Amino acid sequence: MHKKHIITSKAIGERIKKRRRELKISQEELAETLGVTYQQVQRYENGMNKLNVENVQTVADALNVPVSYFYEAEKALTIAERPAPYFSSDEGRLLNYFRKIKNSNSKNTVIQVARIAARAD
Repeated sequence: MHKKHIITSKAIGERIKKRRRELKISQEELAETLGVTYQQVQRYENGMNKLNVENVQTVADALNVPVSYFYEAEKALTIAERPAPYFSSDEGRLLNYFRKIKNSNSKNTVIQVARIAARAD
């Protein structure tokens, strides 16, 4: 009988930390986005606290990765695969806040402000 490899909380935590660092987001910034304390983010990253299904989805959204990112073995990209889009810390934070906006008029306002600000530079 073939035994399946179980992904541990520690392995998921390491992936969270890796992605957070790729985005240049501090633990405090990620905590704010998730609505938890930075100590909670530390516990996730160290594998001390297990993440439930809802929290894994929330963290994945905050880090702009699919949920599967936490469960797949690291693999080299093949020629046909595109790398995940890279966002700077500011872009990631802006996208996270934008996703939290429920009202379409508010979303349009944010888009208009960004368009005007982009022209001003």
